[in-house]
Amino acid sequence: MTTETITASASGTWTLGDLEVNRIGFGAMRLPQNGAALQADAASGDRDKAIAVLRRAVELGVNHIDTAAFYFSPLRSANELINSALGGPYPDDLVIATKVGPARHASGEWTAHAGPGQLRGQVEENLRQLGRDHLDVVNLRVLPDHTEFAERFGVLAELREAGLVRHLGVSNVTPEQLAEAQAIAPVVCVQNMYGIGVRPEYDAFVRSCGEQGIAFVPFYSIAAAGREHGTAGSESEEILTVARAHGASPAQVRLAWTLHRGPHVLAIPGTGNPDHLADNVAAGALRLTEEDLALLEGLHQQAAE
Repeated sequence: MTTETITASASGTWTLGDLEVNRIGFGAMRLPQNGAALQADAASGDRDKAIAVLRRAVELGVNHIDTAAFYFSPLRSANELINSALGGPYPDDLVIATKVGPARHASGEWTAHAGPGQLRGQVEENLRQLGRDHLDVVNLRVLPDHTEFAERFGVLAELREAGLVRHLGVSNVTPEQLAEAQAIAPVVCVQNMYGIGVRPEYDAFVRSCGEQGIAFVPFYSIAAAGREHGTAGSESEEILTVARAHGASPAQVRLAWTLHRGPHVLAIPGTGNPDHLADNVAAGALRLTEEDLALLEGLHQQAAE
């Protein structure tokens, strides 16, 4: 499919609280380093190229960027790159979503997730790095065995009341945890791992978010089981068949399938490559047929067997 003239507006829009965004956004995790993995010894990426990709994303209509203070390499920080590329001032319609919870030492080594007493410091770190006086959206990322979920989310609710945070989201959560958070403060988005063949048991959860007016923002929707290391191995014949029918790439098919799960589903693919960026944005214009969706649904459900 031709990508040169397609912008993020082709994907449609959704509203995060009172903030309207195009459904194709951009994930900043890959920008600070070569490759995707957040490792202490990761080689730092090219600064000029990262800044150029961010500026090109905005030119292509991307107005929803996902980032975090723990996205960094020895020489690069995703937040600092975003600030340098787009700040002073930021575009009026740009929505920056950050995550708190995970913690990394300055050396790059991962440490214990932040407890309730550390979350304000993480929010302030994001504010400082981004050069902003408030954060548009803050997602609390948790692990399945985390305790004190309500207390942690309550800290963010207090920061929202204080004006440091505009809207709240949750990441890597169960439906029960979402309900727990909703009882404390409004939740505008859920960020969970999801894609073709990835967690089909969450299909009902994805639908439920839409019924509640909550955006579902899947991560690793292109990489799937490859996670932060990217796509691994050869693609399935089902995805290749759909890709050939539309003159699209397998990655575009995966993104399009994600967007077809409901008008509340947003995409935040990340890349440090300008060409891949244009392809990802163009996936928002890919309209899959009923036959395509049936074929891909069969592949998706195989993972549940």
